[in-house]
Amino acid sequence: MAEKIKVIVTGVLGKTGLATVKAVSQDEDLELVGLVDIRGKGEKLSQLTQLNDIDLKVENDLDRVIEKTKPQVMIDFTNPQAVFNNTRTALKKNITCVVGTTGLNEVELKQLEKLAVDNNVGLAIIPNFAIGAVLMMKFAREAARYFQDVEIIELHHDQKMDAPSGTAIKTAELINESRSSRVPRNIREFEKIAGCRGGNLDQVRIHSVRLPGLIAHQEVIFGGSGQTLRIRHDCMDRTGFAPGVLMVVKKMVDYKGVVYGMENLL
Repeated sequence: MAEKIKVIVTGVLGKTGLATVKAVSQDEDLELVGLVDIRGKGEKLSQLTQLNDIDLKVENDLDRVIEKTKPQVMIDFTNPQAVFNNTRTALKKNITCVVGTTGLNEVELKQLEKLAVDNNVGLAIIPNFAIGAVLMMKFAREAARYFQDVEIIELHHDQKMDAPSGTAIKTAELINESRSSRVPRNIREFEKIAGCRGGNLDQVRIHSVRLPGLIAHQEVIFGGSGQTLRIRHDCMDRTGFAPGVLMVVKKMVDYKGVVYGMENLL
């Protein structure tokens, strides 16, 4: 029988982190060996959460956990302030990184990509692990060949720190790859309240909604003469991310280099 893939998870006390820990622990090909969270003080996860069958300790020192557990893969679901240092630390130790945290800026991404290449190790930056969301992005890219005008509305829970979401940015990038160059509309808009027209990424307007009760939702609205096309994905439970996370870990463990977006692994 093949050896299991040793995995550590950072940001385990967040809601997505907990869902990831549960999925990894139940997968027959993976072995959960370490748990990291800045709020950890060495308590067992079973004492802190309802995951009663996981007795691993939650620690706050990533270097120490790596040294102790010798993982092959690190999955990061932390926050925009922690993800860069976590990923840099792991890549320097030749650990494959699967990053679900959004909020990395272009400079940080370039540094991490260079580290991955220099160390000949895998790095996956995945804005969204929900397979339905990846299909939404692919369909939007296809539709952009036929519709020049489009806006994106992304809706997330009120604890999400970055806006717009990584999924919305990735969707806008894919749309702009696909649609022909568009002449800016010669309309002088006046925002009576600054920002109400959303952010502008190469003529794709993005609107971010943050409310309790939401998890992760996105609608891409295309407009044309006499018609509109709406492509929408809704994630009602974080378990929807789990199959994508597990698939990426298994595909990335022997991969060398950088993957941006789960659609490149499907």
